[in-house]
Parts: sequence; C-alpha cells; structure tokens
Amino acid sequence: MIKRSIALAVLATLASGAALAQSSVTLYGRLNVTAERQKAAGTESTYSLENNSSFLGLKGSEDLGGGLKAGFIIESSFDPTTGTASTSTFWGRQSELNIGSEKLGMIRVGNFDAESELATADVVSMHNHDTGTSSDALYDYSSTFKQNKVAYRAPEFVKGLTLEAATAERAAGQTQRPVDLAANYELGALKLGAGYSKANGAKAFSARAAYGLGAFTFGGYAARFTSAADQSQNTFRLAGMYVLGASEFHANVGYSGKLGGAANTQANQATLAYNYNLSKRTKVYGFVTRLDYKSTDATDFTSFAVGVRHLF
Repeated sequence: MIKRSIALAVLATLASGAALAQSSVTLYGRLNVTAERQKAAGTESTYSLENNSSFLGLKGSEDLGGGLKAGFIIESSFDPTTGTASTSTFWGRQSELNIGSEKLGMIRVGNFDAESELATADVVSMHNHDTGTSSDALYDYSSTFKQNKVAYRAPEFVKGLTLEAATAERAAGQTQRPVDLAANYELGALKLGAGYSKANGAKAFSARAAYGLGAFTFGGYAARFTSAADQSQNTFRLAGMYVLGASEFHANVGYSGKLGGAANTQANQATLAYNYNLSKRTKVYGFVTRLDYKSTDATDFTSFAVGVRHLF
C-alpha cells in the first residue's frame, strides 16, 4: 500500500507539472528615452528628455489541446522620465484576448493597433520602431482604429504569407463599420506588405517592400489617403540601413503630395540616425530629423537627439 501511495503521488505530481507547463505568462517591455535639442520654426531652441513609446506588457497563453491555444496581451504606456502613465487608460496601448491554432487561424478581440499600418509604415521606420520625434509624421492615421475590435488572422496557407482582417463597432454618426485589412509576405530577403483601412469616413491604401542585400537593407512604402471630405493625398517613404558589426547607419526620407490638389499642402521629412547595439536588447543611438511643411498653417520642426533603448 505504501508503494502504491508513493506511485500515485508521483503520478499526481507529474500530471500537475504537465498542466503547469501548458500555461505561461511573460513580463516584457521597452524603455526608450532621448535627450533632445528641438527647434520649431519661429521659436527658440529647447532642450528636453523625451519618451519614445516606452511600455510595460504582460502576455500569456494556455494550451487547450488539439493544437488550440488561448492567449492574452495587455500593454500599458508610461513615461520613464516622470514615472507617470502616458495615457489615461492604463491598458490603453493594447488589451486583447485571442484563441486559435495553426490550422484554423486566430480570432482576436479587444484593443490593438491597425495591422495595415504595422505591415507598411512601421516596418519601413527601421531605426527607432516608428517612435518619438523621428517617427513617421506623414502617415495619416485618421482611417485607423483600435478599440472594440474583432480580427481574424488566417492560417499560413502559403509559407511566409500572413493575412488579417478586422472590424469594430461603428463610431457615433457613422453608417458603416470600420474595416482594416493587412497582408505580409516573406520570401527570403524580400519582404512585402500591404494594408487597407477605412474608418470615420476616411480610408487608406498602402503597400511596402523591403529587401536585404548583405549588410544593406532597403525599404519603402507608397500610400494613398482619402479624407472624410473626399480629399486625397499620396505619401511615399524610402529607408536604408547599413550594418557594420554592432553599428547601424540609417537614413530615411518621406514626402506627401498635394492634398486634394490644393497648392502648398505638401510636406517632407528626413532622418539620419546611428545605432550602436551593446547587446541584443540594449542600444545607444543618435539622430537628426527634419520636418518641412509647404503650408504656413503647419510648423517646421527639427530635432537633434541621443538616446538609449532597452528591451526586456
């Protein structure tokens, strides 16, 4: 009886360990701060510490059996320079619940960024993950949406191809539900992406390509934005990166054409940056970015910055 009791106890312990192994929760995040000298047209230069989209996140998953998994992601934005939350909604950066499998795909519900933008502009902004004062100022977010979303990410029918479609509750005064569609495709060193979004009467279509050639990486996107007033604007961005050991040299330039054909509505932005990777998770960097508007209603802007980013 004693041997039998010991055997049962061992089996119970092993079963408990297997159950625990099926679930996992990970704490992760990013701290990213720059010291900057900024100058807006017609004003004196200012010096400041800037938060570059720092955040704290938790994600977890549970194996439900048969290849099916349930998971969650919650992320909170904060400012390391003050220790305060960056938004009034604590989990406002992302809060989603998902369930799916490799064969069936994944259903996502909650609050999360537009995959159409992540598949295009976010990829092309290589040097600082499209954050801070050097982020893409020309991409029009008026057609994107985050809250009360339902999305479906299709299984990988073709190797390297991911597809996702999302919708959400209609905004007040809107007659149609918003739509967000995204596609990503990888074939060796070639990476392609495209997105379409429509919300609040505005819509956007964008396409992106990136290619790695040895130490060089080249990328770019083209987008067409149409406002609720049916005024269209074409935007383009090109980016390049050269890697030499732990060093990265970055350059990118963007241009927005006339809005609805109106004169003096163009804008351009250019950034030069240098990153030095102290490890896979930590880097120091510097950049200069310049934003120029043809319109007198908008203010030109320049920033010189040095910073440090740590992922955990």
